[in-house]
Amino acid sequence: MSNYQNNLDATDPNVVKGNLAVNERIKGESKHLRGTISEDLNDEITGGFTSDNFQLIRFHGMYQQDDRDFRGERTKQKLEPLHNVMLRARMPGGVITPSQWLAIDKFADEHTSYGSIRLTTRQTFQFHGVLKPNIKLMHQTLNSIGIDSIATAGDVNRNVLCTSNPVESVLHQQAYEWATKISEHLLPKTRAYAEVWLDGEKVEETAGQEVEPILGSNYLPRKFKTTVVIPPDNDIDVHANDLNFVAISDGENLIGFNVLVGGGLAMTFGDDSTYPRRADDFGFIELKDTLAFAAAVVTTQRDWGNRVNRKNAKTKYTLDRVGIETFKTEVENRTGIKFADSRPYEFTNRGDKIGWVEGIDGKHHLTLFIENGRLKDNADAALKSGVKAIAEIHQGDFRMTANQNLIVASVAAEQKAVIEKIAIEHGLIDASQSQQRQNSMACVAFPTCPLAMAEAERFLPEYVTQIEGLLAKHNISDEHIIFRVTGCPNGCGRAMLAEVGLVGRGPDKYNMYLGGNIAGTRVPKLYQDNISSAQVLTHMDELIGLWVAHRNDNECFGDFVIRHGIVAEVKVSSRDFHG
Repeated sequence: MSNYQNNLDATDPNVVKGNLAVNERIKGESKHLRGTISEDLNDEITGGFTSDNFQLIRFHGMYQQDDRDFRGERTKQKLEPLHNVMLRARMPGGVITPSQWLAIDKFADEHTSYGSIRLTTRQTFQFHGVLKPNIKLMHQTLNSIGIDSIATAGDVNRNVLCTSNPVESVLHQQAYEWATKISEHLLPKTRAYAEVWLDGEKVEETAGQEVEPILGSNYLPRKFKTTVVIPPDNDIDVHANDLNFVAISDGENLIGFNVLVGGGLAMTFGDDSTYPRRADDFGFIELKDTLAFAAAVVTTQRDWGNRVNRKNAKTKYTLDRVGIETFKTEVENRTGIKFADSRPYEFTNRGDKIGWVEGIDGKHHLTLFIENGRLKDNADAALKSGVKAIAEIHQGDFRMTANQNLIVASVAAEQKAVIEKIAIEHGLIDASQSQQRQNSMACVAFPTCPLAMAEAERFLPEYVTQIEGLLAKHNISDEHIIFRVTGCPNGCGRAMLAEVGLVGRGPDKYNMYLGGNIAGTRVPKLYQDNISSAQVLTHMDELIGLWVAHRNDNECFGDFVIRHGIVAEVKVSSRDFHG
């Protein structure tokens, strides 16, 4: 019996009682995330991880996958799926040096099945298709260049996001530094990662030893996501995250944060107790209290989150179950500090500013649009080779964005022309890319994601071309609609903050949601259920026509469909999303 099982016997009315979800047993018996992963690594009979370790490797930043395009063929041959892992690195704020980039580029070439690097909505990179014999080498390679994948998956606080391009101003730099501090403060303290992957010395633990003062012996009830954001840019989509620190400044100096809690986008089809939800603003805190409040929100969710039903285990459901004020008061009690009134701020845009921008120090920053975040070479463009060529001469660093793009940061004036030339030659700069393409996004989905129900990444490029055709038909080619596609309802592509969001239901079947906004502060609502991609285009043709004919000045598509009564506004998700 785990320590948390004992806690369930407490009389706290805010703790959900009942039989624990199976993941709680796995975590409680894992010896602080060690499990028998090392033994599985030496098992040459299977290419995968067995039993509990399938779940435990997630805490080490990996998911076991296989290529679903070949699954049926292998089954016919009486072979197990071609198991491999996807690894997601821990990169607070998305910052990576050119030398680190060259090392991950080399590993992708030599030791992954796909030879690509995937930039993700979690502001980091992923390796796909790493076979079991290369997994330990992967971790050791990353460790040798100062990178790890600790806590980028599993029931922990994951990679901390930060508004992109922190070297552009003093305020950006301060925000990035706090993102890094928060990440380090909330990391698991167990030495399991070092022991399993880096051949670290094994530490004998004494009975009852507290090794996880923040995350607890059973870690969190569910995944937890944190951001640091600088208004007016909502480029990291705060309302997709459990905990958000909204920077409040006095000129160029960061003085504190408004704290937003309880955002999240995942849901389950057919279960109305699940829904996407925007975060609530708890109030303002001083800079010196940031880590204390971060820990207090995490530990409150740790103790009160639903460990019986994982579908209702995220922070957003805890807030709606116990009440926002009750949760907020508990956070104040744990810190011994009251939230002050929220300071005014406004989000006016999101996405990335593609192209060059000059920083206050005279350095230049080039944001490259990477469709779907997939860096690979093909007949049309050599994106991966292009970034490698830039890394070989670049004297600054790179910034991965939460919109799957890449910033070449801190470029000296004398290097600007040569870097731009490389980018153009390799297709990293393409003047023909529309605003619509740059504001569309998809998750990975097929062939590697085991949860995918429909296509997303492979589907998006040609589909955006068709949407571009509709915009041209209605004479608004220079405008765009925030359009996102996910292969399942788990939210990785952030479709539940789009003006038009498609969520996969099955092969070429999607739910169509409308009504998000430019600022990313509103959840869309279901418009059509389980329709084909061709039917989606038919609806979009009609809706774009109505928008062009009846919109107010500067009215975005998402605002129009609500004002025009096409869908109702989702104000309170627990009440309005399914109602």
